[in-house]
Amino acid sequence: MRRPRTDARTLPRTRKARLRVAKADPWSVMKVSFLLSIALGVCTIVASAVLWTVMDAMGVFSTVGGTISEATGSNESNGFDLQSFLSLSNVLMFSAVIAVIDVVLATALATLGAFIYNLSAGFVGGIELTLAEDE
Repeated sequence: MRRPRTDARTLPRTRKARLRVAKADPWSVMKVSFLLSIALGVCTIVASAVLWTVMDAMGVFSTVGGTISEATGSNESNGFDLQSFLSLSNVLMFSAVIAVIDVVLATALATLGAFIYNLSAGFVGGIELTLAEDE
């Protein structure tokens, strides 16, 4: 009985390449982190609006407001009004401020991280990666 012959052309080959990330361009890092931060900021604002709408439809604000009024023993005229404090406009304004701060800080920190990586890569050589490609 003959054994089937294994041919070099029938076995899949895997090509490997060892690469080193020696430098990260701070300008590219800044642009990418800015765009990702803006996307995260938009998601934050949309999620806040959706969460507020769901909570308002469930009656959470009126229930908690009534509980606060009962606990403090105040009537509606001089007590704390939770529904006016947590109105949709106030929540969206707060979310927008948080999103803007996030965009500025994330962009600045990512760019600073690129500079620090470039400095440390100069000392230790950077990150080595092994990439493989199946043919």
